[in-house]
Amino acid sequence: MAQICKKLISPLKKINRLNGSVQVTHTLRAASTLVAGEPEGPTVKTDIPGPKSRQLVAELNALQQAGAVQLFADYDHSLGNYLVDVDGNVLLDVYTQISSMPLGYNHPELLQRLNDPHNIKTIVNRPALGVFPGADWPAKLRDVLLQVAPPGLKHVTTMMCGSCSNENALKNIFIWYQHKQRGGSSDFSREETESCMVNQSPGSPSLSVMSFWGAFHGRTLGALSTTHSKYIHKIDIPAFDWPIASFPQYRYPLEENKRENDAEDKRCLAEVEDLFAQFSKKGSPVAGVIVEPIQSEGGDNEASPYFFQELQRIAKKNGAALLMDEVQTGGGPTGKMWCHEHFNLDGPPDVVTFSKKMQLGGYYHKPDFKPPQPYRVFNTWMGDPSKLLLLQGVLEVIRRDALLDLVQKSGEKLLTGLRSFEREFPQLVHSARGRGTFLAITCPSTKLRDDLVARLKKKGVQTGGCGELSVRLRPALIFTPKHADIFLDKFRQVLKETK
Repeated sequence: MAQICKKLISPLKKINRLNGSVQVTHTLRAASTLVAGEPEGPTVKTDIPGPKSRQLVAELNALQQAGAVQLFADYDHSLGNYLVDVDGNVLLDVYTQISSMPLGYNHPELLQRLNDPHNIKTIVNRPALGVFPGADWPAKLRDVLLQVAPPGLKHVTTMMCGSCSNENALKNIFIWYQHKQRGGSSDFSREETESCMVNQSPGSPSLSVMSFWGAFHGRTLGALSTTHSKYIHKIDIPAFDWPIASFPQYRYPLEENKRENDAEDKRCLAEVEDLFAQFSKKGSPVAGVIVEPIQSEGGDNEASPYFFQELQRIAKKNGAALLMDEVQTGGGPTGKMWCHEHFNLDGPPDVVTFSKKMQLGGYYHKPDFKPPQPYRVFNTWMGDPSKLLLLQGVLEVIRRDALLDLVQKSGEKLLTGLRSFEREFPQLVHSARGRGTFLAITCPSTKLRDDLVARLKKKGVQTGGCGELSVRLRPALIFTPKHADIFLDKFRQVLKETK
């Protein structure tokens, strides 16, 4: 493993020496790129997908459903903000594996970590963390995950991915809620232990979780009942009868539509209040509310700090937990480590889930949400120590190179550019919005949106859609104003060429 890693790193070191430094990010912090050797810009040699990608899609499709595959990547040659495909096309990636690459591709700081024999053994001897964690696991949780915990949250449970993080966080909420109903007792009655085995009350109680129209919280069976973004995620799958509230749909620009948007907040919050009452009356009380700080898959829908402050107040008043799903927004893309930090809440949410840019999944939570008994939230791996090693490197680079400041600077340039396109091409795009580099802009039709995304790819820019109408940006944290200029230039070309 160490020899393989040295081969991967050595070309980067050679490039670094050509630039006069081995410590790339120290010397290039103020430069136009933070990863030495990164391409100067995109280059497109073939159609995308090209012939090699199409052949590989055919091979994969013979083994599994491969209809979602856009291209096959060459990860040996991808670097920084640029994704290289197997046909040699070099794409400026402002989508980054659906918002999952905090430092882009082949960052030397992360590759270097594979030179450590202890880290290699951590990867090879992947433990069942719930029963046989390594001796350094408590220290790793304290020194890595808790160092960036949402303010006020000091407990963490690790998981594999975003879906299973939300799935198990919902279980924690139900356990917490029922623990309160028993007056804090950790004892179960015989009736409870027997009835739960046949999915009956009281052991399997009738409880619900409130979610929002447009939400996406995962594709596993329980979390899927809180996902409401696209029918293809849900069709044919049994689901719980749980309450779904309206999420604010704002008019843009925000500063010109304050009265209408304030009224929209109040309308949605009144609906939340009403659903609490309805489901309590029908015998399925709401144990928790799950919400994204920015609805991502559903169309990059935003809500105001006031909306989230009031949502927290309503949940607390009704004895329900507030779960903030930061799977996409967590890890820095909004200019803060956690998007909900923008909202000035009255204390932390009860639970905050994470994954994607955080490398492994999991959730932070208040102490009351730790189950009294073992095995109640459990699986074989309970996360992945090797991903925590990567996250440790990611966080060191974020601090060292002030990447959250860079996100704000690059995001300001991107948003300014998108707003200029609204004025120049009002028939094509509108409602530019977002925080940091976590941005989106909306088209008048799905057909036009998909056409813009496809033609951006032909010009060497990999981006993606969200909801029915929007183009979303999800660049790495090392995305600089230089990269923003390249993206904006290509996007303007595409808009100008649109008939």
